[in-house]
Amino acid sequence: MTTLAFALAATIKHDGHGGVADLLSTPEQTAAWLNQHDALVAQVLGDGLGRIAHPIREEILPNVRDELVGIRRAVRALFARAVAPGAASKADADRLMGVEDALRMVNRAAEALGCEQLEWVEGAAPATKRVPRTADPVELLVGAVGRSAIDFLAGPDRARLRACPAARCVKYFLQDDPRQTWCSPACGNRERVNRHYRKRTAG
Repeated sequence: MTTLAFALAATIKHDGHGGVADLLSTPEQTAAWLNQHDALVAQVLGDGLGRIAHPIREEILPNVRDELVGIRRAVRALFARAVAPGAASKADADRLMGVEDALRMVNRAAEALGCEQLEWVEGAAPATKRVPRTADPVELLVGAVGRSAIDFLAGPDRARLRACPAARCVKYFLQDDPRQTWCSPACGNRERVNRHYRKRTAG
């Protein structure tokens, strides 16, 4: 199971050489990622990129990338808060956005999909009005991430969210079994090899 927000958080990954790779490093990579995750966008918006901006117009790609990287920081900050204290991904634990700022960003982004607001005209009873969904494709994409993050973090799957504790791994994952410790068998194998090596060199 994955969601748009979860998939976006996973665009930060270990590069295999002790560093971190960003799968949204360029506008072209961003376009490829968006096209690959069109179905997840459709889950939130009720339509895919085809209805709002497909193919993503070249001139808005840098802006799309900047906005997605910004909302990704917010999502990863909220994911870090959702896992056990001290168990956040080591990739960005020292440079996470503040929780209040992350909440503000996610909520503001989700508002682009339409929301209820309170109106209270003098002499009348309070009433709600629906603010319509934006037509701006960038705001829609970022809003879809915001809505996805809200739905995920307020839903039952949040309890299964874990940060992989393997050295140099930067992934969050959903724990499918109480015994699952790593995001993948590869991470588990690498950690077992590392432990074995440390024991041999320590003895």
